Amino acid sequence: MSAPAPRHFGWSLDGKVARITLSRPERKNPLTFESYTELRETFERLRYEDGIKVVTITGSGENFSSGGDVHEIIGPLVAMREQHQMDKLLAFTRLTGAVVKAMRACPQPIIAAVDGVCAGAGAILAMASDLRLGTTRSKVAFLFTRVGLSGADMGACAILPRLIGQGRAAELLFTGRFMSAEEGERWGFFNRLVDPKALDADALALAKSLADGPTFAHGITKSSLHAEWSMSVDQAVDAEAEAQAICMQTEDFARAYHAFVAKQTPRFEGN
Repeated sequence: MSAPAPRHFGWSLDGKVARITLSRPERKNPLTFESYTELRETFERLRYEDGIKVVTITGSGENFSSGGDVHEIIGPLVAMREQHQMDKLLAFTRLTGAVVKAMRACPQPIIAAVDGVCAGAGAILAMASDLRLGTTRSKVAFLFTRVGLSGADMGACAILPRLIGQGRAAELLFTGRFMSAEEGERWGFFNRLVDPKALDADALALAKSLADGPTFAHGITKSSLHAEWSMSVDQAVDAEAEAQAICMQTEDFARAYHAFVAKQTPRFEGN
């Protein structure tokens, strides 16, 4: 990006793919106040980065993320509670929610590559992504009830049921138990499971395949998937008619047609 690279997680570019790496492997890549802020800012800036077509997010080492850091987040939040600082507690929960809002508003597809532990706010980051690859050792848990909080955190009660169903989501959010990799794939949380050694390469290959596609149209697909949660079927059909008519005005639409006529593979440019 044109702005300075974030300091609290890894950031790199591979062609048209931006790669975010949660990078504190000795602690299973926990999140801090600073990393929440930088994640929100990063996804907000990505709206204006036309050269970046897809984003991947993963963890370093053999884990995705253990969630909010016990010492750097949970402890200070308990202190705020003891000092009756409701305004600061609310500012924090709004900050974490803003990360999810920024991810959903970011036009680029986001791919979460999940290995090992993916818990608490880490599970939320995976949930808020558009696609999720897991491994046979992935373990996902929405741990909030384990620390005396509700499962209603960062949009989990809205998004998770849409991924895996209301009953399954309710079980995970009430109990805080870990969902196994096999359950995650069977229930639809993971798009697929891959060998741990192949996770990074497979995520990058998927990202590059999307980046080579009609990226303007991908942005329309993402925004429609999000917006249509609150629409009736009739409203969604009408909204998609308008969205598709817009896509039909793009150069990529014409490129695909001319390539088909010439029996060639289209080369999309995102316009």
